[in-house]
Amino acid sequence: MGGSPWIRPEVYPLFAAVGVAVTMCSIQLVRNIFTNPEVRVTKENRLAGVLENQDEGERYAEHAVRKFVRGRAPEIMHSLNSSFSDPK
Repeated sequence: MGGSPWIRPEVYPLFAAVGVAVTMCSIQLVRNIFTNPEVRVTKENRLAGVLENQDEGERYAEHAVRKFVRGRAPEIMHSLNSSFSDPK
């Protein structure tokens, strides 16, 4: 029996899934803190109050992932979906 008795190989997929979820949450948190136009971290920005800056909001909303998927079919595995749904 190799390895640690505390960590069994059966839990590795669970560790991977939790690691991916924590990574995704961390990326979103950092993105919101640094690029969200409604989040003001510094005191100078908080004193500015509510800003009517449409360009900054547009840049935040139209990020690279949204631009990449725009116009594409909302499916993950196109060949698999079409093989089950297309009549022959």
